[in-house]
Amino acid sequence: MARRPRFNLVGVPQHVIQRGNNREACFFAEDDYRFYIECLGEFSKRYNCLIHAYVLMTNHVHLLVTPQQECSVSQMMQSLGAKYVRYINKAYRRSGTLWEGRYKSSLVDTNNYLLLCMRYIELNPVRAGMTEVPAEYRWSSYQMNAYGQDDKHITPHPLYLALSENSNERLYYYRGLFANTLNYKQLHDIRDALNQELILGNSRFKEQIETMTNRRVELGKAGRPKVRELEVYYVY
Repeated sequence: MARRPRFNLVGVPQHVIQRGNNREACFFAEDDYRFYIECLGEFSKRYNCLIHAYVLMTNHVHLLVTPQQECSVSQMMQSLGAKYVRYINKAYRRSGTLWEGRYKSSLVDTNNYLLLCMRYIELNPVRAGMTEVPAEYRWSSYQMNAYGQDDKHITPHPLYLALSENSNERLYYYRGLFANTLNYKQLHDIRDALNQELILGNSRFKEQIETMTNRRVELGKAGRPKVRELEVYYVY
C-alpha cells in the first residue's frame, strides 16, 4: 500500500516523532545528545524550520516545529537523521539502520493544542518514570521555556510569547501549565493524531485544513482494520 502524503503547510506547527529501530536506543552517551541537538540547530536553520519544543528520549525524539517554506520539515529530518546515523555508526563501529522507518508527524491546531503539545513533549521523561519533574531532565526544551535558560536552537512561538509581555511572568505562567498532568483524552488525541499522521485540532481547524489541501483529514472507517492498542500507546 502506498504511503499517504503528509500534511505539510507553511506556517502551521507540526508535532514530529522519530523512533529508534525496534524501539531500541538511539542515544548511548551524553555526547550523542549534544551532537543531535547541534545537528538539529544546523539543519533547522538551513531549511528554515522553527523549533519551539523538543525532547530527546533514549529511543525516540519529539519535536514541535513550524516550517517556513515548503518541505522544510522533511528536508530537515532527512538531513538530520542521515548525519546522526553516520556519527553513531562511526562512533560505535556499527552499521545498518538506526531509525524505525520514516519520521511521523501531525499538524497542530495552534489556538487549541499548541501549548498542550509543548507540555506533552516536555513531560515525556516524567511519564516514562525517568524524572519526577521535567526540570530534572537535561535533554529537552523545558529549561528554556520554563526558566529562560539560553537555548539558541529554540524560537518561541507567538502563542507562547502571548502568555505575558513580561518575560519573568511568562516563565511563571508557563510553569503553571505543568501543575496538572494531561488527562486520558488529551493523551489519546495527541498520540492518535501522531501515529495516524493526521490532524491534532478541533473540528473547525480540521475543516479548514481539508479546504486548504483538498484532502480528508480523518481515516475512513469502512473496510479498515482497527488500530491495535500497542500501535497507539507505546509513545511516551
